Amino acid sequence: MATTNVEAQDWLKSEDSKEYFELLKFQSVGADPDRLGDSARCATWLKKWLEKTGAEAELATKDFAPPVLFAEFKAEEGAPSVLFYGHYDVQPPDPLDQWLTPPFEPTLKGDRVYARGAQDDKGQLFAFLCGVREFVADNPGRINLKVILEGQEESGSTALSKLLPELKSKLAADVLLVCDSGAAAGLRPAIVAGLRGVSHFTVKLTAANRDLHSGEYGGIAPNAAQGMAELVSSLHNPDGSIAVFGFRDGIEPPSHEELRTAEATAPDESALRDDIGCEPVGGQLGRTIVQRNGFEPTIEINGIHSGYGGPGSKTVIPCEAIAKISMRLVPGQNPERAFAAVREHLENRVPRGMKMEISELTGGAAGFRLPLASPLFRLAEDVLGEMDDRGAVFYWNGASIPIVSALREISGAAPLLVGWGQSEDRIHSPNESFSVAQFARAKEWALKILGSLA
Repeated sequence: MATTNVEAQDWLKSEDSKEYFELLKFQSVGADPDRLGDSARCATWLKKWLEKTGAEAELATKDFAPPVLFAEFKAEEGAPSVLFYGHYDVQPPDPLDQWLTPPFEPTLKGDRVYARGAQDDKGQLFAFLCGVREFVADNPGRINLKVILEGQEESGSTALSKLLPELKSKLAADVLLVCDSGAAAGLRPAIVAGLRGVSHFTVKLTAANRDLHSGEYGGIAPNAAQGMAELVSSLHNPDGSIAVFGFRDGIEPPSHEELRTAEATAPDESALRDDIGCEPVGGQLGRTIVQRNGFEPTIEINGIHSGYGGPGSKTVIPCEAIAKISMRLVPGQNPERAFAAVREHLENRVPRGMKMEISELTGGAAGFRLPLASPLFRLAEDVLGEMDDRGAVFYWNGASIPIVSALREISGAAPLLVGWGQSEDRIHSPNESFSVAQFARAKEWALKILGSLA
């Protein structure tokens, strides 16, 4: 589904695009306390937009966090009830020097809009809501549509998690729709049959009371940077498998049908190599790409910071080191037990002469898989088959949307995750973008799936 530059320029004149650009300008980095005001203004903008579209909407928050927005398009008694979830927070734009255009000044180049959040999740969320606007205008009262939008998905969904008990009666629904995932290559429709859970935390090692001269104190003072390198490297065995005792306890392996279905549409290794710019050799040796990404847990080092990193040299022995670590969890793993196993592993290996502190534990969401025989999946396959004659594929996403499991449980709704992301969108990286064609697909999906559920 290619889009010409002429079509992109025509789209740029539409109401959808103008409002989308307004939304992208909010610097709603939910994990940054200094941008709480930006998040609040973004949530307020969305509230007013939904009210103008015909919904009743309200904002709520907990502990000075970005607001949670609940809205409802009420329908006639007995109408089906659908809950739509999305998030308006975005990843930090760093490193700023790698952006070709300002991250919060959306720019159309060719057929793609470049901005932080252009795809994840403002692009997908807003395109879906544009479809909602058209649907409710043409079909008033046919479906009871509830919308829950949050500003902390990228950092653990803390406020929404705390608000869920208060919102329980409002969130009851038959179906939970999420548009925050990817399509297959070439924008072929894909239905997410499972997500990994996630948890992340910070590890700090402290040695001396200050950075020390590496000549005067070399061979005497312990080096926090070296200690952190040793500590984090202990998390994995030489074959890439996880070395933490008890971390894998309880894992539920995929069924033969799930594995066969996933492998049938496995990504091409050479295409992956071109995409990421190196060999796709992460994870455990002897496991396929599908197994490593969709069905196996991971422990990843997101960043290590210690000592001097500027130009030239500064010959010091660092007094402290910090590592950011995340875990992706699969069904059967208990997030609390998995973290406890990692904590014990690290505590037992603190380097000599150093102290360790673990903080900022967030997430704690479990992974899940959905039954392939679900009637909702059959409906989605039919709808997506109408949109694309190649039909839909199923995949087990290695990423996480931490709150989905909790929303699924508290709403009683059957989840359906269909999104339109592509690898070239570069989410979480500089120069994130979303194409006009992807925006159109997400909007069309909203119209068609709501029409099928009504």
